[in-house]
Amino acid sequence: MRWYVVHTYSGFEEKVKIAIEDKIEKQKLQDKIGRVLIPTEKVVELKRGKKQASDKKFYPGYILVELELEDETWHLVKNTPRVTNFVGGANPVPLPDEEIAIVLDQQEKGAAKEVKMQFEKGDAVRINDGSFSNFTGYIDEVNMDQGRLRVMVSIFGRETPVELNFYQVEKV
Repeated sequence: MRWYVVHTYSGFEEKVKIAIEDKIEKQKLQDKIGRVLIPTEKVVELKRGKKQASDKKFYPGYILVELELEDETWHLVKNTPRVTNFVGGANPVPLPDEEIAIVLDQQEKGAAKEVKMQFEKGDAVRINDGSFSNFTGYIDEVNMDQGRLRVMVSIFGRETPVELNFYQVEKV
């Protein structure tokens, strides 16, 4: 079995995956079609000052299917609702083993290291946690590696730098 890339309607990758898996089971083609994969990774986002883990698709609008390419398997995948076509059209080319190894490795890494950044230098923010709660200020420095910000807060009419975590502030 080799891996092939299938183009789907964007946002319908999960429904296509389920539909293909159902067809495989109904037509008893488990020996000819292996895994159906939506390459994703866990990402930590900061929404309203709170950390939220979510899945981010590496290739929106595409899924990977491991199969023996024959007329029967080609038609099964191609005729699934919301599938546009195989990448390569009528003569799809399998993914090289090195490329699929990279995608599978990224998939298995699991733990989220990336934080979607919503803060930039100069942004006005309100502190919602800690001893400076309810103070407002502006971002002077963003440290992505440590997930921290330096916020300039006016205390007694004087600008004072305060070191905070991303989740301790929200944009005004």
